[in-house]
Amino acid sequence: MNDICISCFGRLPDDSPRTGCEACEYSVHTWLRELPRHWVLLQDMLRPDTGPARRGGIGRAHAPLPVRLEALDLLGPGQVVLLDDPHGDQTAGVPITPLLYGWACYLTADADVPVARRDTYGTIHTTRCEGPWIRGGAAVPGLCRWLDAYLHYAATRPWWDDLYEQLELLLHRVRRLTHTRPVTRAKDAPCPQCSAWSLVEKEDELHVTCTICPARLTPAEYDEHRAAVMPALSSLALRIAATQQTAA
Repeated sequence: MNDICISCFGRLPDDSPRTGCEACEYSVHTWLRELPRHWVLLQDMLRPDTGPARRGGIGRAHAPLPVRLEALDLLGPGQVVLLDDPHGDQTAGVPITPLLYGWACYLTADADVPVARRDTYGTIHTTRCEGPWIRGGAAVPGLCRWLDAYLHYAATRPWWDDLYEQLELLLHRVRRLTHTRPVTRAKDAPCPQCSAWSLVEKEDELHVTCTICPARLTPAEYDEHRAAVMPALSSLALRIAATQQTAA
């Protein structure tokens, strides 16, 4: 049994079968829900920008490529494992689909998952799973749904940190190209540790965190903290407002 998460090194509950904590699993869950939205944007970005010639241009010695290479790096076929690059002329990384499908295959090879099938005579045979069966085909949306359904199992395996790190790096590559970022919302209750109004909630993180001190609260802990402090703060704000009106 592990006592710390191998991704963020946070404390795990005693006697937990996990290798990845609930917060890290939540982050991967949000990434897998986010990727299909990027997939649509990246497909629209394949074609290079076109338009009238601009004044002051220096011209081209050859015709432009018919696709945007940055988007093609993410959408095209590729190897699940990076190839040797002795000359240093390789860029980017594993494209989205091969990376997701490679992890789906790795997970089924690691898991002892039985599969039931019925032959032409109606007899049911139970065998070991030899590969992922993905409803709707092995496109990015289907792969993300399939992997998301097995995250509870992946978060108990010794290779969890590899899955977490590779998906995190993939999201960084995608977001740089699509110019998107997770939504961050400011919370209205002050921090319970430093008393500053610096608590934020990030779309791809489970906890509410402070931008000044190390405070970190689960959504339930924040709701309890807010219910305890906000009535008194609201009453104080009303008294201050009334005093200012009287003085005026």
